[in-house]
Amino acid sequence: MSTTTMDHSFSTAYTEQATQTGIFSKFMTWCKGQDENRFMWIGIVLAGHGCILTPLTVMAVLMAGTNMFLFMLCIVSMGMALVTNLAAMPTKITIPVFVLSVLIDIAVIISCFAIGLDIAKTYI
Repeated sequence: MSTTTMDHSFSTAYTEQATQTGIFSKFMTWCKGQDENRFMWIGIVLAGHGCILTPLTVMAVLMAGTNMFLFMLCIVSMGMALVTNLAAMPTKITIPVFVLSVLIDIAVIISCFAIGLDIAKTYI
């Protein structure tokens, strides 16, 4: 009878790669958690964006010479925020769309300052 011996060598070193979550995934996770505050976000979007930010942006566009492209960007950004809230979409959709529309409005205001604001441009 013969005996077989085997020599197995195993590596006992175990390295785990730490995964870091990005800022976008953290933001999306936070948006999903805000579903219980959905009505608060509807109020913020409709009151804050519709009554404060959009009129300021339209006024800036008018004072910069009524550029049709900038005016349409302003209206489309308000429409994005309004439609997602009136469609009763979850906050994981409405909050990022709201943030995007605010960023669009800020970009329009910055471009209006770059063009130059002048109250004389509003006269007919």
